[in-house]
Amino acid sequence: MTSLIEILGGVDVGARWPEPARGEPRRIVLVGRTSARGLRSVSQALGALKEGDAPQGLDLLGVVLVADAPGRLPLTLLRRIRVLRSVARVHRVPWIQAWRTGGHPKSIPRQLGTLAELVGGEIYGEGAMS
Repeated sequence: MTSLIEILGGVDVGARWPEPARGEPRRIVLVGRTSARGLRSVSQALGALKEGDAPQGLDLLGVVLVADAPGRLPLTLLRRIRVLRSVARVHRVPWIQAWRTGGHPKSIPRQLGTLAELVGGEIYGEGAMS
């Protein structure tokens, strides 16, 4: 997700696995929306990692779930997140209205500070914590 890359740094390889042999990162974070489709995609990627259907040597740092809408999630989606948490470290990023229109948040949610620590980086861009 471009907004996360802008704030945390890193490389977005899209909907494919990185290829360390081509100089792409070994340390990965799976990112998805909290919609049913997003959670299903993350679940499938975790399954592929477990089954060995991803490039060898990848190091999963965790899963990042970005809110797909403001407000509380329905119970069915919360249950799916609970299942994901049983197999991977899950970090949730709240709804950030400014991202919807391509803007920058006035302040950075604390969850992004935690993610910066996880990926070993700093927060960049407007609204970054000092």
